[in-house]
Parts: sequence; C-alpha cells; structure tokens
Amino acid sequence: MTMPLFYLLSLQHIALPKVATRPEDVLHVSVLKATGLVEADIAPALDSAGKYNVARTAVVTRITEEGMAEIDKMLNEPRRMRRTFQMAGNRIGALR
Repeated sequence: MTMPLFYLLSLQHIALPKVATRPEDVLHVSVLKATGLVEADIAPALDSAGKYNVARTAVVTRITEEGMAEIDKMLNEPRRMRRTFQMAGNRIGALR
C-alpha cells in the first residue's frame, strides 16, 4: 500500500476538499477510504442496471485521526523518512 500512503502524505499539504480525477489517484483515494485513513465521496461502483463502472472522480473531504496517525508514523520512522519526503515532494508537485 505504499503509493496510497504517499498520496495520503501529500494530502496534508493541500486544501481540502481535493478532487481526484486521474485514475490512479481515484484508486489511491478508494484504498485510503476503505482503510479508514480519509473520508471521501466516490461514485458508486454499480449503476442502476447493476453494471460495474469505474469511478472517474473522488473527492477527499478529510484526513481521519487514523490517517494523521499513519502520517506521523511515516514521518517518524527514520529509515524511511528521507525516501518518504522525496516521494511526497514529487507527489505534491504533481498535484499542484
């Protein structure tokens, strides 16, 4: 779950709500929501006919307490810190 966690880390530096439209970002948001690290609105996977649809957008409304604890854990683990900051910096640049 490394990439969704880096996406989570990048969310702390931007204004929420954040609309995600890139397919990989929508996937990251859905993983983060499913694990309880963020609150987000994502279109239902099934349409009215029961056909599966891939969500095209997701809106992150809040990082949960669990999400903030995960961010703290990532930032305070010395062996991962340098790589985490490097990847988060790259990710933040891509979000702007």
